[in-house]
Amino acid sequence: MNVYGMARAFHDVYGGGAVQAYASAQLAPTRYTKIVNVNIHPGFSEDPVFIERMREIAKIYENHDEPVILISCGDGYAELISKHKEELSKTFVCPYVDYDKLKALNNKENFYKIADEHKLPHPKTKIITKKMYQDKDMKVPFDYPVALKPANSVEWLDIHFEGRKKAFTIHSDEEFNEVVAKIYDNGYTSDLILQDFIPGDDSNMRVLNAYVDHNHHVKMMCLGHPLLEDPTPQSIGNYVAIVPDFNQDVYDQVQKFLEDIEYTGFANFDMKYDSRDQTFKFFEINLRQGRSSYFVTLNGYNLAQYLVEDYVEGSLENAPTVYANKNKAQHKLWLGVPIKVFRKYAADNDAKRYAEELIKQERTGTTVFYDKDKSFKRWLLLTYMFHNYVKRFDEYFEANKGRDFEK
Repeated sequence: MNVYGMARAFHDVYGGGAVQAYASAQLAPTRYTKIVNVNIHPGFSEDPVFIERMREIAKIYENHDEPVILISCGDGYAELISKHKEELSKTFVCPYVDYDKLKALNNKENFYKIADEHKLPHPKTKIITKKMYQDKDMKVPFDYPVALKPANSVEWLDIHFEGRKKAFTIHSDEEFNEVVAKIYDNGYTSDLILQDFIPGDDSNMRVLNAYVDHNHHVKMMCLGHPLLEDPTPQSIGNYVAIVPDFNQDVYDQVQKFLEDIEYTGFANFDMKYDSRDQTFKFFEINLRQGRSSYFVTLNGYNLAQYLVEDYVEGSLENAPTVYANKNKAQHKLWLGVPIKVFRKYAADNDAKRYAEELIKQERTGTTVFYDKDKSFKRWLLLTYMFHNYVKRFDEYFEANKGRDFEK
């Protein structure tokens, strides 16, 4: 989804042929497309295959007339580019922070320490270690329900067991002990993040995508109001409906944080409104654009254009910071599910009613259905993909009714 969204952003502005994508496997959003050429290399998502293959790719582009930009569409690839940034930068533009900074920010435990230093609010947190599990020394200091998630999102990608989720909402000591046991008994070694659960449904979430230029200046921030999340266990936390939002206080807070830590490239924040103290609490920073980040491009802030203006044209340096979505006349609803699924399952509130107005005015869009990239095979596959959400929501949303999720 992220790959296709970025490819479409380039095609929207610059046209031309297909972008080159490299991956260890291919998923539905990039099949039967004219704008992405997917090169599959088993094992590419990890070293040594990644850097060995990238050295071969670098030879293809070593004398290229124009800059060639590497764009990560997943946490693991962002880490790999950053890890090999010095070598890869000899051939490619690598708009990512240095490896030490990435490791500090990518780990949720470290992120919360940095957030504290820069006064970025986050939920009350306790760290659970494997040793604490082995020593049976795991006390929960918060009232139930509580949120539990892996501190190391990259290691978590390789952990598999029945009931595995991106994040867990725990309702009792018994459930807490059972989930932690499953996690560590199935090979996870890093710490876990245990947090005070912020009350409220999906509509209390916010997502923010930002672009920071090579001089560490924030050039664009776009806030979104998610109205619905995927309830499937392996996909919990993936947004499937986002309406544009504007909040200058949040923009100012994030801009100060990113510039203070001398960030570079795309950043993606998840946060949730806490009605108990009327603040937004930040859950994490993703060191890349988000999976659903095409909602930014859809609303008029083309993500690819920022990269090109920064690293190719050199025209971004003196441009003012864009605080997106102030003009409601430009708003569009981004959807990752059929409209009927959105209407059935999104919580009834003012934001949903605003989204319904956008639907009536046909001011909606998706990442994958693109008028300039049509074919019968692609339309059939994506229609099937979207239709599958009907079954997934019927099965999992009702099963989890009343059990809110944290990121």
